[in-house]
Amino acid sequence: MWELIGGRATFEKLVREFYVGVATDEVLLPMYPEQPDLEGAIQRLTGFLEQYWGGPNTYSQERGHPRLRQRHMPFKVNPDARDRWLHHMRVALDTLELPPLYDAEIWAYLDRAAHAMVNTFEE
Repeated sequence: MWELIGGRATFEKLVREFYVGVATDEVLLPMYPEQPDLEGAIQRLTGFLEQYWGGPNTYSQERGHPRLRQRHMPFKVNPDARDRWLHHMRVALDTLELPPLYDAEIWAYLDRAAHAMVNTFEE
């Protein structure tokens, strides 16, 4: 799918748009130790997503196995954080104006991944 939807440029646009929302989110932004500079996070998420969807495996070469749950354990990812993450990602995904089938497939993955990252139900 990576190549079908435009390769790295498409995933980088998605992620940059996503982080526009994160940059103003009082719940999510504190989870980024490098903030307000989010460029490192942008590059990591872009690399992860493009690898997941069939692009180059640069993410794994540079960072090893994704271990998504383990990497997110230091942060309190509750249902509110999950929902905010999904909101910003939905807004970003809509900017791509992908064909409905591709949009639905990517969204289904993002939704599953976001739910899997919840590690607490505390406020």
